Amino acid sequence: MELQTIWFFLWGLLWAIYFMTDGFDLGVGILLPVLGKTETDRRKMLHSIGPFWDGNEVWLITAGGVTFAAFPAVYAVMFTAFYTPLLLVLFALIFRGVAIEFRSATNWPRFWDAFIFFGSAAPPVLFGVAFANIFSGVPVDQNGIMRGNLLHLLNPYALLGGLLFLLLFLEHGALWLSFKTTGDLHRRSVIAALGIWPFLAVSAVIFLTASWFSTDLYANYLARPLLFAAPLIAVLSLFAIRFLLTGGNYFRAWIASAATIVSAVFFGIIGLFPRLFPSSLNPEYHLTAYNASASQLSLTIMLTVGPFSSPSLSHTRPGHIILSRIRLPKRIY
Repeated sequence: MELQTIWFFLWGLLWAIYFMTDGFDLGVGILLPVLGKTETDRRKMLHSIGPFWDGNEVWLITAGGVTFAAFPAVYAVMFTAFYTPLLLVLFALIFRGVAIEFRSATNWPRFWDAFIFFGSAAPPVLFGVAFANIFSGVPVDQNGIMRGNLLHLLNPYALLGGLLFLLLFLEHGALWLSFKTTGDLHRRSVIAALGIWPFLAVSAVIFLTASWFSTDLYANYLARPLLFAAPLIAVLSLFAIRFLLTGGNYFRAWIASAATIVSAVFFGIIGLFPRLFPSSLNPEYHLTAYNASASQLSLTIMLTVGPFSSPSLSHTRPGHIILSRIRLPKRIY
């Protein structure tokens, strides 16, 4: 297998891991004003993500770093074309982090709760819009200059992608609270997860259908039918959420939700291959894993050194966090 291909799927894997890990704490932040009826409930919700949220965001830095190191041309064009959305994501995550840290240190908890809510809701919507635009193609020319504006990015298919990401993260967060809490908060979390699921299922079906008409993601699948395993896993995992949730298996339902997010991301990644940043203006302007990659030497060195500098080995240790979470599924009382 060529190095460009390996790094293409590692790039997709890092984005999938980020959405899986940070998705549940972003979902909890969005649900904070909805499920947090009392100050005690809101504190329990924030305590449930307290040891995880900052470590989970390391995967975002890693995904961005791999884009820069392995595919520098894609990094340059992507961060230029999506400058405004990515800047909004950055500000949202900054204000959200500040609000989480300052909430218990001041006498204005509701003020900081608003920042937590908006800082948690903006990233999934903006990421969904960005990736849906990548799936359908972005109007960039041969020089990597975008021929359009922000409104062009807010097309119906992109907005549908933003809605799907938002619902995925909401379900992920509600399931997290379902097995991390007890009492009335636990009951409301289960009700929220059950209530969100039908909307998530419908939006997933609509998005998959819209992808057939708005993108050419299915070309790779039609050429190699075995690849349909990725969307099939996403569908099965999505239905497993409902089955496990109604059976009271809340932790397993959360695992199924994580599998849904990862397989849904890989549905798009597999469909894109070998393109990383398609142009809607001309196929010759596509940025692919082959024409936008770093040198063979750079890719080889990164593949050798990368495992020793991964986030799971850093001081934040998000990989260790997830593993320890699986071994010790404690509840917050």
